[in-house]
Amino acid sequence: MSDHDDHGHDEDEGRVTAPMQDFGMSQVTTGLVVLVVGLVVVFGVPLLV
Repeated sequence: MSDHDDHGHDEDEGRVTAPMQDFGMSQVTTGLVVLVVGLVVVFGVPLLV
């Protein structure tokens, strides 16, 4: 039996996986801020030491 066989789950449960969900500009901004802070920690701090 394959893992792709039907295991009795209803396909219309309303469940949506993360890559399919919409996201707004505030979430994009938050991601960019986290990216910049991470880059500063990874590259900026060692350059200052």
